[in-house]
Amino acid sequence: MRQPLKIIQWATGNIGGRSLRAVIEHPGLALVGVWVSSAEKVGRDAAALCGLEAATGIVSTNSASELIAQDADCVLYMRQGTDIDELCQLLASGKNVVTTRGDFHHPPFMDEEARNKIEQACREGDASIYSTGSSPGFVTEALAIPLLSLSRRLDCLTIDEFADVGSRNSPQLLFEVMGFGKPMSAFNQAAADFVKQDFAASLAQIAEASGIHIDRWEAHGEYSPASETVNIAAGTIEKGNIAAQRITISGISADRVRFRFRANWYASDRIENGDWDLRESGWRICVDGDTPLDVMISFPVAPADYAAFTPGLTAHRAVNAVPALCAAPAGIRTTADLPQVVGQFA
Repeated sequence: MRQPLKIIQWATGNIGGRSLRAVIEHPGLALVGVWVSSAEKVGRDAAALCGLEAATGIVSTNSASELIAQDADCVLYMRQGTDIDELCQLLASGKNVVTTRGDFHHPPFMDEEARNKIEQACREGDASIYSTGSSPGFVTEALAIPLLSLSRRLDCLTIDEFADVGSRNSPQLLFEVMGFGKPMSAFNQAAADFVKQDFAASLAQIAEASGIHIDRWEAHGEYSPASETVNIAAGTIEKGNIAAQRITISGISADRVRFRFRANWYASDRIENGDWDLRESGWRICVDGDTPLDVMISFPVAPADYAAFTPGLTAHRAVNAVPALCAAPAGIRTTADLPQVVGQFA
C-alpha cells in the first residue's frame, strides 16, 4: 500500500481552511504541518482551524523556518500575497508546492527575475510548483483542454463566468466595494487590468499548447444600468444605476479574438444590456470552430449555502492536484503538461 503523501497547509483563511479540512479527510494525504499568519491561530490543533471535532495532533505555527525544516512532500500554499523568497526556500528544501496564487499559470508571463529564482529553487530541491484553482484554473485550463480536443479548427473559445450577487445581504460589499447601485460611470481600467493578469496568463497557456499565437491581450470593463428599480437583499437599486458589470479579457491574433474570458457579476438581471445574456451562477463555455460546443455548468446550491460551498471549488482542485504534481519533473508545471487531475475518494 502506498504511503500517504506528507502535506503542509500554508494559511488557513477562506480557501486554506477548506483545503486543510480536505487534507485531513483525504485517504492518500497526511497532514504534518500548518502555517498561520495570525498570532491568535498559533498553537491550535489543525482540526479546530477547519471545523472538525477530532484532534489531529498537528499544531499550527507562524514560524516559516520551522516548517521549511519539516519533512514534507508538498505544501498547499494559500496565503494572501505571494512571497517569492519564501516559496524559493520551500522549493529548495525539496517540497513541491501547489498554490491557488495565480502567479505561475504560464511562466512566460512571470516577472523574469522571479521566474529565474523560482526555477533555480526547483532545481536545487528537485521540486515543482503549480498554480491552480477553479477560475482561473479548472474552467480556463482543465475543462478547456478536453473540450478543444474535439476540434480541428478553433475560431474562438469563450468562457463566461456568472455570479448572481443579488441574494447577498452585504450592503458594504455590493454598494461600496463593488459599486452596484451607484450612478453609471466609466469603468475603472485598473480593475480590469488586475483581472487580466491571472486570466490572460491562464488562457495564454492553453493558446500556446494549442499552437495559436496571440499578438496581445486586452482587458475591457463595462457596466449595465438597471432597466427598472429593483429591490435586492442588500437594498434598492434605482432605475438607471449600476445593476451589472462585466470584465472581458481577450486574446487577439491577427486582429481576431481567439480566446475570451468574461466575468459577469450582477445584482439583478433586469438590465438594459439585454445582449449580455446573463445566466444563473456558474460557467458557460462556448467553442466556435468546426466542432461547435455550448456547455453550461451551474451550481445547484441554495443562495444561503453559497458561502459554505464556493471555497471548495478552488481548494479541492488544489488538494486533488497534489499526487500529480509530486510525481512530475522539477520546475514550474502547468495544466497542459500535467496528467489529468483525478479526485481520490477512497
